[in-house]
Amino acid sequence: MQLLAVGLNHHTAPVALRERLAFAPDQLGPAVRSARAWFERLDQRGSDEAAILSTCNRTELYAASHAPDPLAAGAQFLADFHKVNYSELRPHLYMLPQHDAVRHTFRVASGLDSMVLGETQILGQIKDAIRTADEAGGLGTYLHQLFQRSFSVAKEVRSTTEIGAHSVSMAAAAVRLSQRIFDKISEQNVLFIGAGEMIELCATHFAAQNPRSITVANRTLERGEQLAHRYGGQAIRLAELQDKLHLYDIVISCTASSLPLIGLGMVERAIKARRHKPIFMVDLAVPRDIEPEVGRLNDAFLYTVDDLGKVVQTGLENRQAAVAQAEAIIETRVQSFMHWIDDRAVVPVIQSLHENGEALRQLELERARRMLAKGDDIDAVLEALSKGLTAKFMHGPQQALHRAQGEERAHLAALLPQLFRGRR
Repeated sequence: MQLLAVGLNHHTAPVALRERLAFAPDQLGPAVRSARAWFERLDQRGSDEAAILSTCNRTELYAASHAPDPLAAGAQFLADFHKVNYSELRPHLYMLPQHDAVRHTFRVASGLDSMVLGETQILGQIKDAIRTADEAGGLGTYLHQLFQRSFSVAKEVRSTTEIGAHSVSMAAAAVRLSQRIFDKISEQNVLFIGAGEMIELCATHFAAQNPRSITVANRTLERGEQLAHRYGGQAIRLAELQDKLHLYDIVISCTASSLPLIGLGMVERAIKARRHKPIFMVDLAVPRDIEPEVGRLNDAFLYTVDDLGKVVQTGLENRQAAVAQAEAIIETRVQSFMHWIDDRAVVPVIQSLHENGEALRQLELERARRMLAKGDDIDAVLEALSKGLTAKFMHGPQQALHRAQGEERAHLAALLPQLFRGRR
């Protein structure tokens, strides 16, 4: 069974490509089933496993398969599922086999591969992805063990290193960027579009600056009201953006919409209504919520998740010692997991040995019972039983030694005494 991780992230692909490879929440379950079926068509053993992680910064397929070339199969699946030309996608993909896939999984879970080094949000996203994969029937022994161990590694890294001590969050970076446009956030009206975890983080950071007003726009008004109430704000429906966008100076958006919510025309009308007062916009969504053409407008300052990533890299030198510690922990745990993989590989051999041994034992046991039933002396029966078992167990190794020649015979001659030394 081959483990693999195939995907792209903020290091290897621009947001324009990442959004094309992103999976909507309601796509993940069907996609996991499709991925497993994809591998099983190549393998035909029916034991392949698959899981998919899709966030604003990465799309990754994890799998365990007996397919002849599982890495190429995984890459082709991503291209076919999203109808992206493979030749266009391939330069941006990483295709990681076995221990490289294990190391990558542990690094992702520990926040070492995140745009915000050491951030903890990714661990929750992985757990959600694995829960979805499990419900879709994608997990088996290998992926279940891989991700359970990744959670343990992440906990160990965070509890024994200071990997997250100096991190600057995406939310804090958004505040920092907005202060380049507006001297005082306390005089600005802030609009949050969406009500998910990232928007909650941003709302917390902006609320600390005491803006003039806070508004949450969400598809479900009730959920928007719950978030807005926490910060003394109000909620509106997404449908109201068309008429109310001009009221806001700072707009932060992060939804799961597959299409942009804010287009160029909408922003142009808002700027005109604002009499060209600047509007600061942050699009944290992948796929994007705001059409990228908005960034060309003179009075609109649009930043994407990749732009914020450049801000959060500040202070990286302060974290290098913690990174080195974390990498050492991960490397040790990778070796431990690969040892488990190696042990799994010999399980069928051990099972076969047990089955053969049991079959031989049963034959000799039946022979001994027949002898006892005829009234043979019990000591003679035991003697025959022990000799029969010994002869049958030694027959295979002796035949192998007789058939072998040259180096193979020398290797067997050295190995067999170790295998049959036994306990005394």
